[in-house]
Amino acid sequence: MFMPSIFGDTFNDDFFNMPKDFYYKSPSTTGLMQTDITENDEAYTVSMNLPGVNKEDIKAELKDGYLTVTATTSKKKEDKDSRGRVLRSERYSGSCKRSFYVGKDVTEEDIKGKYTDGVLTLIIPKHEEKPKVEEKKYINIEG
Repeated sequence: MFMPSIFGDTFNDDFFNMPKDFYYKSPSTTGLMQTDITENDEAYTVSMNLPGVNKEDIKAELKDGYLTVTATTSKKKEDKDSRGRVLRSERYSGSCKRSFYVGKDVTEEDIKGKYTDGVLTLIIPKHEEKPKVEEKKYINIEG
């Protein structure tokens, strides 16, 4: 039957019976920003894949208890023949961003980061929530 599948495949997938990655790479299959979060007694460790991204193009920001990691990349490739004529020219630029809630007690100085072999590793220490001290409120009595 020539109707699209209900599982998100396109009409072309059903008609030509080709896998989706044959002609389209979705962001989820590229490995960019795939993240693992592990926990031990003292901290959380966030490991994020950022293949092909330079360290200078990675920004980590902490605001209102949210840790946001942004990565940008820009590449240009030209293939020329022996006479210097361009046979093929490709350009790519893009950015991606992920945010995680880490709590309002965590500061920038608490988080340790390292970027090695295309993997960003952030170590976020655990902070015990401080119990709120109940403030006594008195009613003013005149007289």
